Formats: sequence, structure tokens, C-alpha cells
Amino acid sequence: MAPANAHVPASARLYNDLRRQIVGLELHPDAMLDRSDLAEKYKVSQSPVREAILRLEQDALVVSYPQSRTLITRIDVSRIREEHFLRVSAECEVVRQLAEAADPAVAVKAKGLVRLQEALVDEVEQADLFKQLDDAFHEALFAGVDQINLHRHIVSRSGHLARVRTLDLPKQGKMHAVLTAHKAILEAIESGDGAKAAAHMRLHLSGTIERLADLRAERPEFFAPVAN
Repeated sequence: MAPANAHVPASARLYNDLRRQIVGLELHPDAMLDRSDLAEKYKVSQSPVREAILRLEQDALVVSYPQSRTLITRIDVSRIREEHFLRVSAECEVVRQLAEAADPAVAVKAKGLVRLQEALVDEVEQADLFKQLDDAFHEALFAGVDQINLHRHIVSRSGHLARVRTLDLPKQGKMHAVLTAHKAILEAIESGDGAKAAAHMRLHLSGTIERLADLRAERPEFFAPVAN
């Protein structure tokens, strides 16, 4: 049987893997990506590397200079706020529509993901898996209103916010807060209260933003200087 990604273009595989490492902070801001090294590591030609780098540039996760020098960008606070605005606007509307649709089937997958998160909530070493389930939860909500392409667009435009979420998730109590919020959102959806579902979603998505100053103080080397 062929591998699951056998039909995925090389440039897409490279892009997806590099983006995962950048967003997960396995690759730190200011780290250099050498195109020749990437071609050798992933056993591809220079063309897929150039295409993957271009997509990462469009996501504002890397910046390229002459002579193929590419650096991972620092986390930009102004961009975080733009990405947060986009995400809140879309997701509050998503849960409002889910509540008004009153279709119990749309919450089934999301509830299953919450149960999986509940099994991990006290295991900080499983923060990465917990985050994957968190992402899947929000994707399931978009799928419930047939807006999966919008979800993909928001994800591709939220790399700076995603890196801050990576910094924030292992914090004491954060996983519990996420789980509690997911349960409250689903309860409001199932009760048919769109306004309450949107309010819970807005509060949920604002937690990391409220801790942004503390996160910057803890890891200043990850963040770009804030313009006066």
C-alpha cells in the first residue's frame, strides 16, 4: 500500500513539515534555513524547496535575502493582533450558526475530541498532542457549517498567533482552561444559544492575547521589537 502522502507534491510536504516545526517552535526565530541543506535532507530538487520557502514567506514565517539566505521571522505583535481579530470574527460566527442550526450531529466529533483532551489535561508532557486535539476541535466546528476552506485560510494566515499559543499552552492551568472553554462552547451550541456560544468562544480565544506581555517578557528573543 502506498504511503498516505504519496500523492502530495514534494513542495507541499516540505512546506507542511517546515511550517509545523516553525509553529511548534522546534525551529526558533532567527534560525537560518539553508536551501541546499533542505534539498539534501528531504531528498528533493531545488524547485520544491523554492516553492515551499515562497509559501512560508507568504505566511510571514520566513524572510529571504539574496544568495538564498532565509531566516525564520520573529513573532510580530501587530500581526498577532490582526490574526486574532480574524480568528475571533470567524469563529464567533461559526458557533453562532451551529447553535442556530440546532443539529445535534454537528457536535458529535467535537465532543469526541473534548473527551480525548480530558484524558490528557493533567499531562503537560503531552501538550503537543493536546494542541493537535485543540486544532482538530476548532476545525470540526468549521466543518459543521461547511466552511472548511475558510478554516484552512485562517490557519495559513495565523502562524504568528500559533507560535504564541505554543509558548502559552504548557503554562500552569492553561490546558484546564482550554478544556473548560471547549465544554462551555459545546454546551451553548447544544442549547441553541448562539449569543452565549459566541461569547464563550470570544473569551476562549482571548486568553493567550491577555498573557501576551508576560510571554514577551519571558522569551524576548522570540519577538520582533514593537514599533513606537
